[in-house]
Amino acid sequence: MGSENPAEPAPEEPPLRPLSARSVILSLLLGTHPPELPARELGRLVERFDVGGSTLRAALSRMVASGDLRRTDVGYRLSDRLLERQRRQDESVRPRTRAWEGDWELVVVTATGRGPAERADLRTRLTGLRLAELREGVWLRPANLDRPLPAGLDEVAERGTIRPARPAAALAALLWPLDAWSDAARALLGHVGRTGRPAERLTLFAAVVRHLLADPVLPAALLPPDWPGDELRAAYADYRRELEGEVRSLVGGA
Repeated sequence: MGSENPAEPAPEEPPLRPLSARSVILSLLLGTHPPELPARELGRLVERFDVGGSTLRAALSRMVASGDLRRTDVGYRLSDRLLERQRRQDESVRPRTRAWEGDWELVVVTATGRGPAERADLRTRLTGLRLAELREGVWLRPANLDRPLPAGLDEVAERGTIRPARPAAALAALLWPLDAWSDAARALLGHVGRTGRPAERLTLFAAVVRHLLADPVLPAALLPPDWPGDELRAAYADYRRELEGEVRSLVGGA
């Protein structure tokens, strides 16, 4: 039988922003372990992603000056402050979880007198821990992640666990836009088999990483049916192995 609405539009394509030279360099180093590449091989590698030599040199100079990169004896390495970003990116592919028994992590912000920049930084840190804000200053999530909260959090917040009276699935749907995340993930997956040029693939999988970092990694019982989180992580893991193979081939064959 045909569709009752043949004029129904196709799902909206995910927005894929072309990567700047800085983003290309960071994407390559964030996916490399250890996060360092010889200067010559880095130059040869970024050519595959439509970054020319003069553009590369200008970007490297700015990135060293801004503290994104460190110049080493042989090339360039991620700065210490970006190693945490690499850790989060790695964890987005293989999040460490544990059996969920119904408890929720609770973080209540108690610090006062903070300026806008400090408040924004704390929100970024809490979101990075995959917590969601129920109301101002009250953050929570199911206690199914196998990771400690940073010790410095005790200086600005109280921590604990609770069992909310509200049904867990309803609370999860209130805290996270699960349907929107799932739709965007499926749109990204639809691009995977249709994107061939190296620059386009790097742009696509940079978007995949950003999306995985926003995955709440909830217990299966709280997710909508056919949740595409594992499928998207598998697609990114395949691409990262592909990219690491190219890096090893280039550096090893120099």
